[in-house]
Amino acid sequence: MTAAAEIAQESLLWTHEALGLRAVADSAGSVRLTDADHHWDSLVPVVEVVLTGHGRTWSGERFIDTTVGNRLVLRDHDTVEDGQWRHTTIRLTDPQTRLAADVTLSTVPGSGFLRSQVRLVNEGDSPLHLESVSTLTLGGIVDRAAGLDGLTLHWADNDWLAECRWRQAAFRDQVVPLNRAAHGHEGRGCFERYSQGSWSTGRHLPLAALTDGGEGAWLWQIESSAGWRYETGEREGAAYIALFGPDDAHHQWRQTLAPGQEFTTVPAVLVRARTGGLDGAFGELTAYRRRIRRDHPDHRALPVIYNDYMNTLMGDPTTDKLLPLIEAAGAAGAEVFVIDAGWYDDDAQGWWDAVGAWEPAGRRFPGGIQEVLDAIRQHGMTPGLWLEPEVVGVRSPLADTLPPEAFFRRGGVRITEHGRHHLDLRHPAARAHLDQVVDRIVGEWGVGYLKLDYNINIGPGTENDTESAGAGLLGHHRAHLDWLASLLDRHPDLVLENCGSGGLRMDYAQLAVTQLQSTSDQQDPLRYPPIAAAATTAVTPEQAAVWAYPQPHFDLDEIAFTMTTALLGRVHLSGFLDRMDDAQSALVRSGVDVYKRIRSEINDALPLWPLGLPSWDDEWLAHGLRTDSATYLALWRREPTPSGTEALENAGSRTLRLPHLTGTPPRVELLYPTDAGATAIWDAATAHLTVALPRPNTAVLVRLGTTGGERS
Repeated sequence: MTAAAEIAQESLLWTHEALGLRAVADSAGSVRLTDADHHWDSLVPVVEVVLTGHGRTWSGERFIDTTVGNRLVLRDHDTVEDGQWRHTTIRLTDPQTRLAADVTLSTVPGSGFLRSQVRLVNEGDSPLHLESVSTLTLGGIVDRAAGLDGLTLHWADNDWLAECRWRQAAFRDQVVPLNRAAHGHEGRGCFERYSQGSWSTGRHLPLAALTDGGEGAWLWQIESSAGWRYETGEREGAAYIALFGPDDAHHQWRQTLAPGQEFTTVPAVLVRARTGGLDGAFGELTAYRRRIRRDHPDHRALPVIYNDYMNTLMGDPTTDKLLPLIEAAGAAGAEVFVIDAGWYDDDAQGWWDAVGAWEPAGRRFPGGIQEVLDAIRQHGMTPGLWLEPEVVGVRSPLADTLPPEAFFRRGGVRITEHGRHHLDLRHPAARAHLDQVVDRIVGEWGVGYLKLDYNINIGPGTENDTESAGAGLLGHHRAHLDWLASLLDRHPDLVLENCGSGGLRMDYAQLAVTQLQSTSDQQDPLRYPPIAAAATTAVTPEQAAVWAYPQPHFDLDEIAFTMTTALLGRVHLSGFLDRMDDAQSALVRSGVDVYKRIRSEINDALPLWPLGLPSWDDEWLAHGLRTDSATYLALWRREPTPSGTEALENAGSRTLRLPHLTGTPPRVELLYPTDAGATAIWDAATAHLTVALPRPNTAVLVRLGTTGGERS
């Protein structure tokens, strides 16, 4: 019997035509997802669960081949419609432990994504101790022509000041062939990436991809601020993917389910692009992200934001320093003005380990902070403030007045990290304190924008009684998301920016609630382009807050360079705009004006990378947004690295292939800057655009408008 005939005899429970996926059950009731004509053994059970005392059937680094996962059998399944969404729930049970597992597969008909969550219920008479549970698994992935040899693996490293650094390698370089037939067993290892501690993206992004030798791609994302892990490896001659939230081995997460208790995993999504490669897959993921996030008026308006911190006041705001910046920011076209860190600093020993009360510093604002907030409004801008709500400094009075149970603890000892304690937002006193702070700042002071920062990694989490540290972190994380949503329920016009020392908590648990994401704290304008160009792999363009920090000591090329970096995301202006000459001010204002012309299109645009995903030291970088009527391209030319091998005759230009514009001659327009010597020439026969930048460390924003398209 062929593999195709074998699977055809199984019970078909669910199918997704766009992804080419099926959920099938064998005669024993085991359920697996498949996308291809492969032997049953190359697939993976639809849920993998490690219970203490039940472990795995094949020991190693993998979290598949679990004893419980192999025992789970089908009870029933159903499908319900919820607006545009279609949810299919497959209900399984383990006859031995009576653990029930409900797998909910959610999608929108015609889309290229599949979202999954798993709900576990202990229907037995004895406690069950969870050590890991998968949210989504899939096996049977190969390149149709070359098998596993044709697959390429893509993943993203992340770090402070160096976010979104994508890497790639042949699948076989990471998962080597072991000659399964000679040993009678699969390997014990896999390719894995996972988070560590409370910075969900402090090491890697919670997403990765497999591409084939053509234009096909599988792309996945895990939505958790409290621990995540993915693995991919070989199973019976095909690749598999397994996506997890926190687990015991990597996050000190263990969850005890007493009889009748339940647990629901963090969500994860799988995207498939049959054409377009990574660009196509990230386009599908971008559309998915827009579907799952909370609806906000800010997502349509995209106001220009000025923030006084980066390369400017750097946490030292005063009335005298702010008033000229406010006037200059308003003249430059900013629509929000954010007073960043330090506004609460009235402590002679410094504010870092004394924060928590969030009251304005009298010595910084002799006339009161309302004088500054009123000045912001008088210049036509919405006032904003920086806040780090989850921490309390060790010298803050709140460290003694709030109950010990309101803080993270391990072994009964309150955790201290970098001079701070960490609030547990499951405790009513912690939440009441922060509600009072925000309601005062927003409701009484009239602040309409909060930059919510998060500058410590508290480690695996907090323990209460028998609770594991990882379970405590997940509990706090879910309470934190609920608190953020409650703020927006009470203050529907409030804008929340998610920041974690830049991009160290850049996940779609947070970004499904908040409007913006800080992409980096990078202060070097020449280092920011690879971060900005890759940021839309991690967030939607309209949520990607990118610094543009022109300075009075910059020449015009440098000003245009830093401004261009932000124009396809959310412009976060900074810099001493009040000290610029007329030419510098005009160049800044023209960049803001260009952004205001195109921003309405950013909301629905899909990202693309005509030169591929950027590398950290690339001399040339390109990032684009594609709409129905236009394609926008930001290109940067930096000084070549000492090891660069670029041919001198091509050093000043790059040719970009834009196949989606084949047969549609576009109108090419240099949007910004308009007079720096850049050129852009379209070759209709090859669908190639050649862009020349005559000097290193220059950049340009290009618009290619399709015939009949409207001007932005």
